[in-house]
Amino acid sequence: MEASFTKVKGGALVLKGEKKKKHKKTKKRDRSGERDGEGGKKLKKNLEHEDMNKHGGWWQTTNLAHIVGPVALQFYNGAYMKALDNGKFVLGAPHDEGQGPEPEEILMAMKVGDGKFSLKSGFDKYLRLDKAARMVGVSDAVGAMEMFDPVWEDGKMAVLGPNGRFMSVDDEDFVVFDQDKVGPAQIIRIRSNREREDMKKTEIPEELRGNLYQVETKFVKKFQKFQDHKLRLNPNGVAELVEAKRGGNLHETLLDRREKMKSDRMCK
Repeated sequence: MEASFTKVKGGALVLKGEKKKKHKKTKKRDRSGERDGEGGKKLKKNLEHEDMNKHGGWWQTTNLAHIVGPVALQFYNGAYMKALDNGKFVLGAPHDEGQGPEPEEILMAMKVGDGKFSLKSGFDKYLRLDKAARMVGVSDAVGAMEMFDPVWEDGKMAVLGPNGRFMSVDDEDFVVFDQDKVGPAQIIRIRSNREREDMKKTEIPEELRGNLYQVETKFVKKFQKFQDHKLRLNPNGVAELVEAKRGGNLHETLLDRREKMKSDRMCK
């Protein structure tokens, strides 16, 4: 893998003078592809949750926007980068399945510069490179030497240091930036335990909780005003609401039923 992580756009090979033939079953295959796409998204989400559970709730970041707040840097063997009390960083011990990073392995990340991020240790110091290209946490502020580049390709990531070289581990397990090219040992996972927007559970509004009779009662009380203070519900029962809920248009049906009751009263 080259240092620049050069991306090559692939596609079907078409010989010169050859035309693509569109078959009659194209539409059917296209629809099948859409169904496969939906299934693929569901499978991907399930795999992400499975991976997150294996790492104590810490999920793998996939873009720069994710690298904010508490993070941990995980190497190819599953171990995390760990801070020492002398300011240096080493490869920590392997973790059991379901266990997240230790406190010494957790950093605070923030976006800085153009597509870069910086890291702060638990000792309240920013991370930078020393003269030997080793990672150290000794800075009180962020400058050019405290900025790092996340480089992604094909779902994998490497971290490029301010010296133009990639993050790795030396023979003494110290974290260094001394590699011009990216190989398996330079593949890094940055994990976060922040709540992801796409993983938040959808909260059910209060007026839509309970059985359908209770739902309509609360809906009418919320939106309808009465001169005689009497509650008036649609007399047609909840069968229509059951079908509407199955069809995904419950809210619209509740609104139609309320408007119908309002119209009937005004006609009397």
